[in-house]
Amino acid sequence: MISNLTEEGYNIGAIKHIHRENFTIDKEGTNTWRFSKAGSKVTIAFSPEEIATIKKKKTSNEDLEAIIEELKKEQLDIIFIEGFHGYISKKPDVLKIVTAKDSDDLKTTLSKTVAPILAITGIVAKNQHLAVGIPTVDLPKEGPQLLELLKKHLQPKITKASKKIR
Repeated sequence: MISNLTEEGYNIGAIKHIHRENFTIDKEGTNTWRFSKAGSKVTIAFSPEEIATIKKKKTSNEDLEAIIEELKKEQLDIIFIEGFHGYISKKPDVLKIVTAKDSDDLKTTLSKTVAPILAITGIVAKNQHLAVGIPTVDLPKEGPQLLELLKKHLQPKITKASKKIR
C-alpha cells in the first residue's frame, strides 16, 4: 500500500511497533553504537540520504503520541501505524485495518476495537468472507481492493501523469 500510494503522489509516514525486548536498529561496533554504550541517551546518525534518531529509554504510549505529533510536522498525507493495537484500537480518530488469525481471534479483536474500521485482513480473510458488516480483504488476492477502500478516505492527489492529461 505504501509503494502504491507513494507512486500516486501521497506523502507517507510509518511507525512499526517491535515487541522484542532488547531490540535495537543500532549495529554493534558502529560509532553510533559506541556513543550509546558510552552513555549517550540520544544519538543522531546524519547522512546525505537519511537521518536516524536513536533514543535510549523505556517507552510508553505517550512516546507514541509524541512521535505522531513529530510526524505531523512532516506534512504527511497518511501515517501507517503497525502494531500498538491495545492503544490504537480505542482511538475513534484513527482509521483501522484489523488483522486476525481465525474467527475467535477476530471476535476478540473486534470487541476491543472502536470504529472506524476500514477492513479485516490476515489469515482469517483467506477463502472466506465474514458476515460482520466490514469488508474482508485477502491481501495476496485482493490487495488492490484494500488500496481502493483506503483511497476513499484520502484527498485525491494530482500525479505527474494526471498533470500531463490536463
